Parts: sequence; structure tokens; C-alpha cells
Amino acid sequence: MTDCLPMILRLIVILLLASPLVLAGPLDAQTQREAGLELVLLADASGSIDAEELAFQRQGYALAITDEVVIAAIRNSIYGNVAVTYIEWASNTAVVVPWTIVDSTESARAFADALTGPPRQAYGSNAIGAALLDAKRLIEGNDVFAPRAVIDFSGDSIRNSSGPSISAARAEVLAAGITINALPILRPEDGRRAGANLEEEYATRIIGGPGAFMVTAEGRNSFAETVRRKLVLEISGLTPDEQLAEARLEE
Repeated sequence: MTDCLPMILRLIVILLLASPLVLAGPLDAQTQREAGLELVLLADASGSIDAEELAFQRQGYALAITDEVVIAAIRNSIYGNVAVTYIEWASNTAVVVPWTIVDSTESARAFADALTGPPRQAYGSNAIGAALLDAKRLIEGNDVFAPRAVIDFSGDSIRNSSGPSISAARAEVLAAGITINALPILRPEDGRRAGANLEEEYATRIIGGPGAFMVTAEGRNSFAETVRRKLVLEISGLTPDEQLAEARLEE
């Protein structure tokens, strides 16, 4: 019997050491937040966007996310909430508002208030591929569990001056099961001129994944309304064509 004691003691020590590992799974699961959608708002802050335009974009998103139609879409979704983060991209990417669960008018206003205050932290030329991959990492590394993940990419150019190629980054994002939607921002002087059709470029080179779509921002006057419409579609899991079909059925 005495010969067995060392072995028994060793087994007890092993079990005691292993117990925190056994408990780690359930404890980690308890700290994970649940949402109906993980949404990265990936906004252009490259050299073509000056300080006034940057502030205008943020204000547009702030107005859109606090709109009563968007709040209603969130409340009527399966989970009744969404997880949202706002990122600005240029040569680098910068988190303006970290992951936030939006489930009410109050939480939407808190997100909007946090969006309009921070200073600019993204500078330089375009690195679209790197921005898409950074958005993917933010989705995969957060503390949120959701059945859907969407990167909402907006910009006024398709140039990719540094970092990974757009095609390679896009393929990696789509392989991870993440949808990429797009918001091309047209400028009066170059929006649809020959050889520089931003909508066509975004449709063929940016968007992808289940239910992917694109909504165009035609100019300043309609920017917030365009963002509002896009958020409603993304939260509801619809595309522009499906929304039009639903509207016709209700007539």
C-alpha cells in the first residue's frame, strides 16, 4: 500500500493542476457577448479625405445609426442587437470606436457620441488590402459571438498603394465566411468618368460573400441617408433588390 502512495499523490497533483484548464472553457464562454451581427464600419481616411470630409463622414454615420428606422431594424432583428465598430483606413488603420453592442436608442447615441470626438489617427495613401485584413482580425479577435459578420467598406478610390493586394485580402476575408459590402463615395469630378467607374470597380473587386451588395453615396446631401439605408439592409440581412421586392409586396 505504501508503494502506491507516491503514484496516488502524483495523480492528485495532476488533477489539481488540470482543473483550471477544465474550468477555463466555461468561464471564457460566460464572458463572450452575443449579437445578431458583427459589423465593421471601415471608413476612408486616406489622403483624398481632408479633415472636413472626415468629420462629415463620421457625422453621417452618427446620424444614421441613431435614426429611428435603424433602431427599429435592430430591435426587430433576431437577437435584438448588433455589435458595431468604426475603423478608419489609410496607410494604417485606426479604431475610432471599439466593439459596442447597440440594442437601443441610448446605446446608439453613446456610439454616435464616441464617434464624433476622437482625433484623426489614420494617415497616408490607400492600403485597401491591409484594411480588409485588419477588419477580419478585429472580427476574429473580439469577444463577440454572432451568426453573421460583415465588413462595410467605404471609399472614394480603388487604388492600393501599399500592403497586400486587394484580391488576396478579399479572398482571405471571404474564405473566413465574412461578407464584404461596399459604399463607393462618388465625387463630382471623377465618379463615373470613362476608365474610372468606381461603382463597377467596387462591384467586381471589393464586395463578396453571402448576400453582398453595394449602395452608392452620390454626394454630401444624401450621404447620411445612404448610410442609413445600408445599415438597415445589413442589420436585416437583406439586399437592395430584396428590399424593393418587399416594398412591392406591401403596395
